[in-house]
Parts: sequence; structure tokens; C-alpha cells
Amino acid sequence: MPTGGDDAWRDHFLEALAAWIDDAAGWYRNTGHDLPDNADWAFFARALSAATVYE
Repeated sequence: MPTGGDDAWRDHFLEALAAWIDDAAGWYRNTGHDLPDNADWAFFARALSAATVYE
């Protein structure tokens, strides 16, 4: 994760968030869960958490 400034960190975080959401079906499949039909708060929390480590 970038350490330069807030803008670099935010940009990287948002890119990681979008990438995880795009790949969410794979995460759900690999963990044996069903992808929710509608994004709920649990999905959003998972996405935010994953974006902190997703590259």
C-alpha cells in the first residue's frame, strides 16, 4: 500500500476495493459461500476489509 500521501493511499484503496468487488464471486466460491443477490452491509464490510490488503 502506498505510503506517500493521502491521495496515493486513497487511489490505491479505491482501486483495490473495485478489484475485490469485481472478483467477489471468486472469493465467495472459494470460501464455500453463496454470492448475495443484493449487496448488503456484510458484503460491503467484507469489501472494505479486503481492500486494505488486496492488490
